[in-house]
Amino acid sequence: MASEKLAPLGSIDNPVKFLNQDFDALLQESLKDGELFSDPTFPAEQKSIGMPADPNPGKEIQWKRPKEISSDAVFVEGTTGTTDICQGQLGNCWLLAALSSLTVHPNLFVKVVPPKQSLADNYAGIFHFRFWQYGEWVEVVVDDRLPVREDRLLFSYSRTRNEFWSALVEKAYAKLVGSYGSLKGGNISEGMEDFTGGIANSIPVTSRTPPVLWRNLSAALSRGSLLSCFIRASNYSEVGKVTADGLIKGHAYAITDTDKVKKGSEEILLLKLRNPWGFVEFCGSWSDKCKEWRDMEQSEKERLELKQEEDGEFWISIDDFSRMFDVLEVCSVSPISFEEGDTSTNQHTWTISEHKGSWVPGSSAGGSRRYNKSFWKNPQFQLVLRDVDQDDDDDDDDEDEEDDDGEDEIDQGEETQITEAKKKAEKQKKKNNQCTVLVELLQKNRRLNNKINFFFIAFHIYKVPPELQGGCLDRSFFMKNRPVGRSGKYKAQRGVWRKLHLEPGHYVVIGSTYRPNNGGDFFVRMFSKTRNALGVQDFTCTSEYLPVMAAPVLHEDQTRVEKTFEESPSLNDRLNAQEIMKLINSVLDKGYHLPLETCRQVIFGENNEGCSTLSQEQAETLIVDLRSLQSAFAQFDEDSSGSISPFELSLALEAFGMKCDNKVVQLLSERFVAGEPQLSFCGFVSCVSRLRKLFALFEAETSKEVKERGINYWLLQFLAL
Repeated sequence: MASEKLAPLGSIDNPVKFLNQDFDALLQESLKDGELFSDPTFPAEQKSIGMPADPNPGKEIQWKRPKEISSDAVFVEGTTGTTDICQGQLGNCWLLAALSSLTVHPNLFVKVVPPKQSLADNYAGIFHFRFWQYGEWVEVVVDDRLPVREDRLLFSYSRTRNEFWSALVEKAYAKLVGSYGSLKGGNISEGMEDFTGGIANSIPVTSRTPPVLWRNLSAALSRGSLLSCFIRASNYSEVGKVTADGLIKGHAYAITDTDKVKKGSEEILLLKLRNPWGFVEFCGSWSDKCKEWRDMEQSEKERLELKQEEDGEFWISIDDFSRMFDVLEVCSVSPISFEEGDTSTNQHTWTISEHKGSWVPGSSAGGSRRYNKSFWKNPQFQLVLRDVDQDDDDDDDDEDEEDDDGEDEIDQGEETQITEAKKKAEKQKKKNNQCTVLVELLQKNRRLNNKINFFFIAFHIYKVPPELQGGCLDRSFFMKNRPVGRSGKYKAQRGVWRKLHLEPGHYVVIGSTYRPNNGGDFFVRMFSKTRNALGVQDFTCTSEYLPVMAAPVLHEDQTRVEKTFEESPSLNDRLNAQEIMKLINSVLDKGYHLPLETCRQVIFGENNEGCSTLSQEQAETLIVDLRSLQSAFAQFDEDSSGSISPFELSLALEAFGMKCDNKVVQLLSERFVAGEPQLSFCGFVSCVSRLRKLFALFEAETSKEVKERGINYWLLQFLAL
């Protein structure tokens, strides 16, 4: 019988094994040895806590397994529910609110918490969980040693105190990001996306009337969306403050259900919320112990599963909710509209394109449009939209355009007199000839090493005219053209997104940090209702430099070379590296002198026979080359310091006749700039010498396979050596 075809690596059925740990193999090994698993990659030590140890000996942290904490410990007791999750001594309500939302959807829950895990059957002290990470699912293995203080779990726990699945999920996620300390503070959208792989976005509560908002939330829950909300704190001191109504500012709540009840002839629309703390509840109308429930039929209370106890879960009317809460967080598995009419029976088939990239200081970390000399160096992704949307529904939940730096703000004047109805009709007419796209930019791994360090990020989209399609756009393009879409203002959070309506055509998407030289990795994905393509804007490297003298040697240089050879004690009419260095530095301007090591590199670049010396003819050729290099370099050396911005490397190479794509330039920058704020002339000479040699070797190569792979592959392979 033919073996089953393995699911793609990174899919939910074949997740990437985090730190190369294979759960099944480790489980069987532990069962065979008869020993409980101890995870060496996330040890039961203070460094896994990720916070300073308490100096009080009485508050020392111990690590215990569930059965050492509770004699009747279970992984899951009955079914999972929102009250299984209570927040411990860690400011990660954002994560636990997302986890509470997940328990409402069993089909999504089993993706994160694989079934058939137990503290009894086949128990070996090892568990596994799955999280979405930047385009792929990752399986994380943990042992079940949990941090405790005074025999009580330090962090997440269940209300019954004997159920441990939520504490183990929290531990697995802490391992994924480096430590428990790395979980402090965050956006609910992070947890929602990592539990589903969906798209999370924020919606102002006031953007809908209460009845419309309730219908939107009901529809979102019915199609499997995760929902959360919070009240904005006006300043840091307000975070965690409990209002007179029992609600907590700056704190994440999960929205787990909607329903409605009758009060006389009036219909009351309700939402069920969950405080991850497991206590401190809303105390207004329709809360657990309010008077409104007294006249309610017992059967109705049972249908609503009303529990009049302090468990962190409560009902609230949509009117009170709209008045008291500020922001909704909605995470949908596909980027469908939050609008009322967009229900599970009217979903679109979305096409998704994904790509990973890096911001490299001095090379591809160009910063925002304010830094026009380097903005164009940010990674460029080609976006091709081929077909308009097939439907004409008014998918009107894309946000108004925000300006990231005020450059695009204009006075609307009398245009503000146009009626809303007319503007909406014009907008809809335009959208009927456009493509709906959703672009999301995520910065990667900014929670590692017990620190949360999100850069301010945003993305911009530019339409590319036919004559410029297929190559990287240069500085002049961005100086002359404005973006047709953007994510909005730069935000210090993991991800930014925007739903846009664009005409079919070729576009470039540029993700950037606000300031240049903020190095890091990122992930960009784009959803569209019709065919699209998202790829890297690169091209084939070329060298128009000719190894013959483009101009005759200057008379004074020729005289200097002849004199140097006449005075040389060498018997074979050749100069060594020390003599070549003196000759070169007598010709070049003082700020452009080369050290001995650079001269050695240049000699080997000029001489194909592996000799460490140069003849008189070779020395004259080298002088001409270096004068040309100095001239090209000086165009970008604005302060005559003998150095240039690393962002100018590709332009300086191009001025010398060498055009390299972004990946090659990035590697050159990492090799020859080495973290320095500026690229020196000697670094530039070494870079050119290396490139010339590699271009020449590629031209001399006779292998068909090498030629088919191309010059870009060749350069990347040998520049790394």
